[in-house]
Amino acid sequence: MTAKADSDSPKKGVVRRGSFSDGAGSTFHVFASSADAPGALFVHYESNRADAVLIVTGLSSGNLHASWGPRWRAAARPWQRWCQGAALHVFYNGGEAVPATATGRARVCDG
Repeated sequence: MTAKADSDSPKKGVVRRGSFSDGAGSTFHVFASSADAPGALFVHYESNRADAVLIVTGLSSGNLHASWGPRWRAAARPWQRWCQGAALHVFYNGGEAVPATATGRARVCDG
């Protein structure tokens, strides 16, 4: 897969890698920090670029660190593991196919 800059990218230089769904109607979009040797990936909820679900840094070094967005920190651990795995799958393989379904539902409080 060849990554290209996308007009849907949340900021300049960021490249859209693909998306995945939790099977319950929610769509998550995966972006790389750059087209060449990205150091991080970003996951956004639906088309809301301000709603960062997950940021994984350390892709270049292999020392991965996940940071969850404010609305997603309280999600169940099995769901977080599934989401992180799905994001990495889309990041490395592109496309929309994710091998497994969500193992739990995210409960989000917006207030």
